[in-house]
Amino acid sequence: MTNVDKHYPAKGRVIIHLDMNAFYCSVHEAEEPEKYKGRPTAVSGSVEQRKGILVTCSYPARRKGIKTGMTVRQALKLCPELILIKPDFNLYRKYSHGFMSVARQYTPMVEAVSIDECYMDITGSKMFGSPLEIAASLQNRIQKEWSLPCSIGLAPNKLLAKMASDMKKPNGLTVLRIRDVKHVLWDKPCDTLFGIGRKTAEKLEKLNIRTIGQLADTDEMVLNKHFGVMGSWMKSAAFGIDHSEVNPNRERNKSIGHTTTLPNDITAREDVFRVLLNLSDQTGRRLRRQKLVATTVQITIRKPDMTTITRSHTLDAPTQSTDDIYREACQLYDKHWKSGGGIRLLGVTLQNLSLLEESALQLDLFNYEQQPRKEALTKAMDKLRDRFGEDAVLTAGMLGDDPSTLIRNKRIRGTSLQKDDSLLYIDE
Repeated sequence: MTNVDKHYPAKGRVIIHLDMNAFYCSVHEAEEPEKYKGRPTAVSGSVEQRKGILVTCSYPARRKGIKTGMTVRQALKLCPELILIKPDFNLYRKYSHGFMSVARQYTPMVEAVSIDECYMDITGSKMFGSPLEIAASLQNRIQKEWSLPCSIGLAPNKLLAKMASDMKKPNGLTVLRIRDVKHVLWDKPCDTLFGIGRKTAEKLEKLNIRTIGQLADTDEMVLNKHFGVMGSWMKSAAFGIDHSEVNPNRERNKSIGHTTTLPNDITAREDVFRVLLNLSDQTGRRLRRQKLVATTVQITIRKPDMTTITRSHTLDAPTQSTDDIYREACQLYDKHWKSGGGIRLLGVTLQNLSLLEESALQLDLFNYEQQPRKEALTKAMDKLRDRFGEDAVLTAGMLGDDPSTLIRNKRIRGTSLQKDDSLLYIDE
């Protein structure tokens, strides 16, 4: 550790992006190496259903052409020996907390951005060695203590650290400096730049801006004209500039939601409403658990051809009531779904969230006597379910055999997308 200071900048920061490789599959391999080590595996929300979607797949599976997002049917056709595994979110949380705890032993400045990745600001971690020594130690310890492979990006900011970690997988360790940006990134397509999606890249292409280097050479006023304030951000990002800080205390969720992919397309209104009830129930539960209220209810509907529509409605007053959420979801469905065609996926999302203690819940003029009773009943039901499990108190309308009935089970969850406790769980 002699002369370790010379490895740290006099001004500026040293940032690590820690990204677990094929996390769900790697967790199952770590738990049962005799069953899964070195074999093509995939985690699927509906293992028994040929229409289920692969959430992730192992690197041996990827070498056989398997990709995340494929249907089970497509994947088994490509690789008949593919081992399908049901998701186990209790297990994923255990391993996530495990590798995050290792990261926090090097710095308190750890920002978890999902269940399998985090940023670390190690600018003040000189006592553990040089940045490269810390990165190598981190990678080795996570492998030794948790049997998990990970990729690490080391850079002066979060943007470049994220891009560096994506460059070598699995088990990569990549350093990306500002001075490297020109020869490493400028010949890459614009959507390679973290933060630029496919649609933005298509708009840039219409302006004859196809590479990150061309983006860097474009006049900022031209970018602002077509993209607003994002134009200035893209210009800076093309030069590898990013001033966002690692925040160990991330802001509360901007939205809370669940989606579920159905094993068979549904068309009957009563079937749709049953799914929406289960989604509203669990979304409301999570809202109340975090002591939040919502002002906007959004539904997501996906057709069999994968066309997806989202529709939302903003309420007159904030709510945390499952009844309110469900009623709005059903009204949105009746108003916007006129075709009567099959539905492959449904989702309910709550937006415009605020803390309950900061919001005055408005009493309905005609139901002001009943509302306190409803709130007391809801609290009692929540307590029962906290103690005895989510299935302890159900209404008849929640019963069925589609995956929406499974999202009350934290272990298997069915096929849902949810964000909670600063971690992102994807099982679709």
